[in-house]
Amino acid sequence: MEMTRYDHLSRADQFLGLPAPNLEKPVPEDGRFISLPNPAEISTPPLELRCAIESRRSVRQYSRDPLKLQELAYLLWCTQGIVQRREPYATFRIVPSAGGRHAFETYLMVNRVSDLEPGLYRYLAFSHRLMPIEIGPELTDRLMEACLRQSLVMGSAVTFIWSCVVYRMAWRYSERAYRLVHLDAGHVCQNLYLAAEQLRCGTCAIGAFDDELMAGLLGIDGLEEFVIYCATVGKKLH
Repeated sequence: MEMTRYDHLSRADQFLGLPAPNLEKPVPEDGRFISLPNPAEISTPPLELRCAIESRRSVRQYSRDPLKLQELAYLLWCTQGIVQRREPYATFRIVPSAGGRHAFETYLMVNRVSDLEPGLYRYLAFSHRLMPIEIGPELTDRLMEACLRQSLVMGSAVTFIWSCVVYRMAWRYSERAYRLVHLDAGHVCQNLYLAAEQLRCGTCAIGAFDDELMAGLLGIDGLEEFVIYCATVGKKLH
């Protein structure tokens, strides 16, 4: 924290004339992609904002009912949906981010979502699609191990895993980026909580995880890109 004070910051690469990094990680040209329902065409139950805020709780036990693909698409849109692009410098999304830099990538560990095989996926916000990373129900065991044996990841319909590509933020804010990305994580997860309430789902944020195991699960280096936050989602028992 001390070294992220303004007195200690180095000059940001943006002001040194270096090019901006991409606002989304590249995808393989021959990858498999799953188109998601258009957010504008997804019908959701009405819920007053104050009611959603007052009823929000962390829920750790879920029913066995699956999430619908439309519901998952809505949750993804509410947490990282893009409403305006100003590439390569910024995107304006459903959630705020310092300078519009949006340093996160969203991964999903799917257990029970209609029309999706259990496994690990990545959300592509720019095209509102999913890309399968690895398919297989046994991956949830690895996630539970990485989350320090917290069983709620086994019972959830899906676990959101947000990684941070920190240079996206550091390009503009140098070392201060390490403060800002944690603020952004709070914005994203709170939106997930509130949107899940609208769908009569429960959510539980997870900050306790083994960083190296999480990086290995996602196939990232854990330094330039590291897991910053997780959250389980599932249908409520009552």
